[in-house]
Amino acid sequence: MMRISETVKHLIIINIVFWIGTLTIGQFGNVFGDLFAMHFPINDEFKPWQVITHMFMHASYVDYGSGPTIFPLHILFNMLGLWMFGSPLEQIWGRNKFLFFYFSCGIGAVLLPFIIDYINFDSIVKSLVENGFSKNSIISLLNEGKIDTRWANIVGDDNVSKIAEIFLSPSLGASGCVMGLLVAFGMMFPNSELMLIFLPIPIKAKYFIPLLLGYEIYSGISGGNSMFGFNVGHFAHIGGAFIGFIMAWYWKKNQFNQNRWY
Repeated sequence: MMRISETVKHLIIINIVFWIGTLTIGQFGNVFGDLFAMHFPINDEFKPWQVITHMFMHASYVDYGSGPTIFPLHILFNMLGLWMFGSPLEQIWGRNKFLFFYFSCGIGAVLLPFIIDYINFDSIVKSLVENGFSKNSIISLLNEGKIDTRWANIVGDDNVSKIAEIFLSPSLGASGCVMGLLVAFGMMFPNSELMLIFLPIPIKAKYFIPLLLGYEIYSGISGGNSMFGFNVGHFAHIGGAFIGFIMAWYWKKNQFNQNRWY
């Protein structure tokens, strides 16, 4: 059994503490989530620290129709990935280099979805503004958690739902960080065999990771973003994986001096 590295152990503990916070602070963790999950930057609930703290937040409840139920799978899968892929990388890179990589991937997981969401949001809002609505009034109404039913007459129900989801749905989870670790692990250990939980067939990392990234890209573009009753941020996964690939490739190519990170 692989020994858990020290920094990975501390990251897992912090994630668990945050997850407990979402179970105990505010109804169904709403108060805690409003503070620390990543909100759309023009939402009044956005705070600068959320760029970092969202990485330690995980879905705690899911409603399957009979009321909110505690949901441990989100944090369980991410912490399993953090342990499996993070521990060998920390042992190779050292603490500081590992942490720099981990948080960089988490920031990448914020930036790519934000760029995509902002382009979509701005395009729809521009159509509303061109038809007589004030941008400030649109944002003000969304901050109240409301929509104007007249918007659908201009941009359609789907686009109204889209801007409401972009504006009101916070992002959370360490998945982008873990995807970056997975990519780096695959580059360092390309012949290691990995398995999906739902497809227990061993596949070498150099084949497994491109297949997984292809699935993420397809799902992000096609809108297949729901699993276990909550939305999956496929573009966040891609953002984390992309930053992970760039950094791991650069370090490997240039034989980065680890001593600079101590």
